[in-house]
This record gives sequence, C-alpha cells and structure tokens, in this order.
Amino acid sequence: PVSGVTLVAQPPGGQVAEGDRLVLSCSVATGTGPVSFSWHRDGSATPAAAGPRYELRNVRHRDSGRYRCAATNGATAATSSTLRVTVLGEWDPLAL
Repeated sequence: PVSGVTLVAQPPGGQVAEGDRLVLSCSVATGTGPVSFSWHRDGSATPAAAGPRYELRNVRHRDSGRYRCAATNGATAATSSTLRVTVLGEWDPLAL
C-alpha cells in the first residue's frame, strides 16, 4: 500500500511573492510498485498536474489556493495534507 504522503513547498510555508517561482514536491514514506502522483487545487478531483514535482513559474494572485498531492500505485491511493498557497502582491498588506 501507499502511505505517508508528504507535500513540501519551496519557499517554505507556501507564501510566495507575485512573479516569483513556487515548487511543490510530493513523496511517500512507503509504497510498493511504481507510484504515480497527481496535484489537485481547491478540492478539485481533476488533476492540475502530474508527477512528484509541480512548478509554478511567475506566480500570479490567481495561483493562490489550497493544494494537495495524491499518490497511487494502482491498487491503493493516499493524499497529502492540504497546503495553503498565498501569493503576495503589492496590493496585499502582508507584503508591506
């Protein structure tokens, strides 16, 4: 079975300045057979991307949201906890 799905963001915490790059990485603690990964945003069942790494270059405010990754080996599946991505722009008081 697949278990222990972990999502890591760079920069850490998922806060990124508008125009910068965000890299999300997914890994599993255990899993037999080939493991495939898919990325989901804001609870959508339709994957936003596939693979253990999801890179957003030149992020925009519209990229803000809740991201999670799912891992499966074809027989079992598991998901990571949700990471809230916040894109900070000039209009955002948190960016000051």
